[in-house]
Amino acid sequence: MRYDLAIIGSGAAGFAAAIAGRGSGHSVAMIEQGTVGGTCVNTGCVPSKALLAAAEARHVALEQRFPGVTTSAAPVDADALHAATADLVQGMRADKYVDLATDYGWPILSGSARFVDGPALEVSLTAGGRERVEAEHYLVATGSTPWPPPIAGLAEAGYLTSTTALELEELPASMIVLGGGAIGLELGQLFARLGVAATIVEALPRLAPAEEPEVSAVLDEVLGDEGIVTSPGTGVTAVRGDSSGITVTGTRDGQPIELHAEQLLVATGRRPATAGLNLDAVGVTVGPGGEIEVDPKLRTAHPRIWAAGDVTGGHQFVYVAAAHGAIAAGNALNDADCTVDYRSLPRVTFTTPGIASVGLTEAQAIEHGYACDCRVLPLAHVPRAIVARDTRGLIKLVADAGTGRLLGAHVAADAAGEVIATAVYALANQMTVQQMAELWCPYLTMAEGLKLAAQAFTRDLSRLSCCAA
Repeated sequence: MRYDLAIIGSGAAGFAAAIAGRGSGHSVAMIEQGTVGGTCVNTGCVPSKALLAAAEARHVALEQRFPGVTTSAAPVDADALHAATADLVQGMRADKYVDLATDYGWPILSGSARFVDGPALEVSLTAGGRERVEAEHYLVATGSTPWPPPIAGLAEAGYLTSTTALELEELPASMIVLGGGAIGLELGQLFARLGVAATIVEALPRLAPAEEPEVSAVLDEVLGDEGIVTSPGTGVTAVRGDSSGITVTGTRDGQPIELHAEQLLVATGRRPATAGLNLDAVGVTVGPGGEIEVDPKLRTAHPRIWAAGDVTGGHQFVYVAAAHGAIAAGNALNDADCTVDYRSLPRVTFTTPGIASVGLTEAQAIEHGYACDCRVLPLAHVPRAIVARDTRGLIKLVADAGTGRLLGAHVAADAAGEVIATAVYALANQMTVQQMAELWCPYLTMAEGLKLAAQAFTRDLSRLSCCAA
């Protein structure tokens, strides 16, 4: 059978494309070599956030019952955690992926696909045998995989990834987390709150290096208060393993440094998963990092082959992958002529407090030629944080000094992801900070901090009552 669209991969990008294709009346086939649902539901967002919630509940409970007691003092039932998380993952995979494919009426072939002349796909079926799949258009949506940096001795010593770390049957006494970006920070705090002595190592001068310096400083302080050792500005040169665990050596501030732990978790990023696709055979260009090169409409160098999601080497967010999938399907099947607009794309790191951003940082705005006007609002000025008795954090707004137009918003606070959603709408609609300062905002919400930060451009907040407009 020949299809209108054949999709390699069953994650967010693949499913969004398939739904869009079936919604416009086209025939679709999907090939998946692993578990249906891709990284997010199976080994990424869903299980990690479920475990983060459990770890936070444990941390809060211990703080309230035994102030000053470290989390290592209370045992963790790892089996129960894994069982509960597995139930959640299986339920979401069935409801949001497997059953949806059945409802929409497209087949999912279990096996690995490679391009052959035609172009066509040769699928090595998991159950045995091979099948040729032909389509008018093809979409590569194979996602990405954890990337280990080229460090001497790393492969020989052995290490955990963001996937295998969540599968540990027994928690180690100690762990070094290599990487101070979103994944490393989330997992470092997760394991620390489950009683593991965690050390987070980052090569760049500060944690969360993509965020504003003020945000990084907040997180560094909070992690330190929780007993997590942080080592930014540390260049790791070698790793070795023995019966006692893993030893990491490197330099910090020009001085040699050596760290030791039972386990090493490498969270230094992900690379596009393109191995084995035989892309050269059909003229699809691949970049130096393994990414499939696409034009703004997500078409590859071959006019009938498209790519979406992490495999394109861009922003590695599940919501970007989903948007890519829908856009690529529309362009391929319906000549929709759509492109992707990233100007109001938010990002969230699910630490406690959370961190979230949208738009330009102050440094980026200056690089773009703007004369910046910025305000940093400590959470001590936000009533919601005051009544919750946790004022660790801040909100920073970056504005164009000439027009007052919002250029970026950056949050370190409880519910940072929900707060940043409001800033997304303000940025997308090119609002000024004055307009933000005048909008309605419900009292005793963390999002009210955005309004207060906007008011800080023209008013002295210390001279306002707690609910003054």
